[in-house]
Amino acid sequence: MSGTSVGGRSPLRAAVVVGALGVVFGDIGTSPIYTLQTVFNPADPHPVPLVRENVLGVVSLIVWSVVLIVTVTYVLLAMRVDNRGEGGILALITLLRRRARAGRDRLAAALVVAGVFGAALFLGDSMITPAISVLSAVEGVTVVRPGLAGAVVPATAVILLLLFAAQRLGTAAVGRLFGPVMITWFVSIGALGAAGVRHAPEVLLALSPTYAVDFLVGHASIAFFALAAVVLAVTGAEALYADMGHFGRRPIALGWLLLVFPACVLSYLGQGALLLDDPSSASAPFFLLAPDWARVPIVVLATAATVIASQAVITGAFSVAAQAAQLGYLPRLRVVHTSRSTAGQVYVPWINGLLAVAVLVLVLTFRSSLALAYAFGMAVTGTILVTTVLLLHVAWRTWSVPRPLLVAGFGVLIGVDLLFLAANLTKLVHGAWLPLALALTAFAVMTTWQWGRSRVTARRREMEGPLLAFAEDLRLRPDALTTVPGTAVFLDRGPDTTPLALRANTEHNRVRHERVVVLTVKVEPVPRVGPDERVLVDDLGDPDDGLTHVTLRFGYAERPDVPRTLATLPPALTEGVLDLEHATWFLSTIDLHPDDAVRGLGAWRTRLFLATSHLTADAAEHFGLPRERTVLMGARVEV
Repeated sequence: MSGTSVGGRSPLRAAVVVGALGVVFGDIGTSPIYTLQTVFNPADPHPVPLVRENVLGVVSLIVWSVVLIVTVTYVLLAMRVDNRGEGGILALITLLRRRARAGRDRLAAALVVAGVFGAALFLGDSMITPAISVLSAVEGVTVVRPGLAGAVVPATAVILLLLFAAQRLGTAAVGRLFGPVMITWFVSIGALGAAGVRHAPEVLLALSPTYAVDFLVGHASIAFFALAAVVLAVTGAEALYADMGHFGRRPIALGWLLLVFPACVLSYLGQGALLLDDPSSASAPFFLLAPDWARVPIVVLATAATVIASQAVITGAFSVAAQAAQLGYLPRLRVVHTSRSTAGQVYVPWINGLLAVAVLVLVLTFRSSLALAYAFGMAVTGTILVTTVLLLHVAWRTWSVPRPLLVAGFGVLIGVDLLFLAANLTKLVHGAWLPLALALTAFAVMTTWQWGRSRVTARRREMEGPLLAFAEDLRLRPDALTTVPGTAVFLDRGPDTTPLALRANTEHNRVRHERVVVLTVKVEPVPRVGPDERVLVDDLGDPDDGLTHVTLRFGYAERPDVPRTLATLPPALTEGVLDLEHATWFLSTIDLHPDDAVRGLGAWRTRLFLATSHLTADAAEHFGLPRERTVLMGARVEV
């Protein structure tokens, strides 16, 4: 089941919304903890003076940035564009790749590259979010007990270690645990914000977009630099989209519009009112908004909520990595499907370990949320801009909306994104270089893997030779091989080439099995494949020679458990072809070596490709093959 089914008319809708609240909204829902504090941080290299006009302008700017970027760009527009229930920037890439391969859209091919960089930025964001979110909450103890400042970093590290250790439990289990906590969080921050408005009711004027425009135009130099911190209010927007496959569009939209958005707006208004009434509260306006008796509970609740904020991007990173591997941008990673009902809920152990190490390094290096704030903003603005541009292209090609209206609407959204990006570029030397470095590294790995994979595939095809010619040669020389009883299944990457293991078995061992099945597992650029499209059986021109080709088709969000899938096929398709209970499975493995003739950039990419290839998951485990009946046969390939 995907987002499509959970978003339908189901009696479990309320439970799904609660689960979505526990996973999807943690990041964006905890932004009120540090956004205004960062904007008015006196240690900022471009400080915003704390005066009435600036407070009203900043609060208005935050509210309307959330409206335009989160509500309009993501909830109302982007989440209408999905790839059979799966969302996120890789879903957009898949749609663009489909058009580019069909030769109908040359621009789509260029935008795919931009999309891969956007996905790389999101992976960088996934490393920064847990660090800044949990740090910002644990720092709240210093408001209550200043003497505990030295315990902030160690406590943050322990909390994050426990969070990453819990990922193996799966999204659904984590969502059920965290959902009630997040509901309590949003009700609490909304109530504190509403109560805080009494400090200065005039803050309600900030609900008018005119104050945001006046601040941008009338205080341009101050407002421009303030945007680098204002963007923190929309962190987590991409996670909403990336996690759509976990819960569906409808539960996420309902949770945002009915609870999360109103609560966040009330919190920003309450903090703004407190700043107008007491400028000295700028050091921690979120926590100081609570009365004295409630500060310890709100620190505890904030810590729990920021752990959940980290969960939102971690699950998003799992989705992005799993989809990237299926689309050929990363090696085949071990992916654990943690739900029997929702295919999009996955756990990727290698990504989990990588994120855990990276997050802990960031916490121990930067040691405060303010130090990480500008690094955070750069990753967010880059991802949002790329997503908006890709969405515009998809809308231009597929939506029946008047073109002038489309250009005008997306022009405003892209203009806002560019303003945020430009403001964050001014913070390059203050930490914004970090997500760019992380994204460039991930981008290099992803594009190099795709490049190397295409080279290996081309050379492998030369070695394998055409399958039909191989089958015809066997028919012409029936006595050249010794036939042994049983079924042999040879897995192959393509439907028209001879598996290396099959060729080696006949050329070197001089034997063949009574029934030989060449099996191709094909991953389609869609999340799931219907039962009627799952299998294709081809007798390769002779139904009586015991040589058959079978193609199994899976979506990129499905686990390709080959034996289990074959066991569910109608007997009419497999009778006389497969004996699954006693079949021997053959895997063709390749031993990669660098080509000494390659120099320069090609040599550098080759070394990176070879290093990345060691991450490839075990094929027998990936396809669910019985190890006691699986045989590996290899060949050397130079890259």
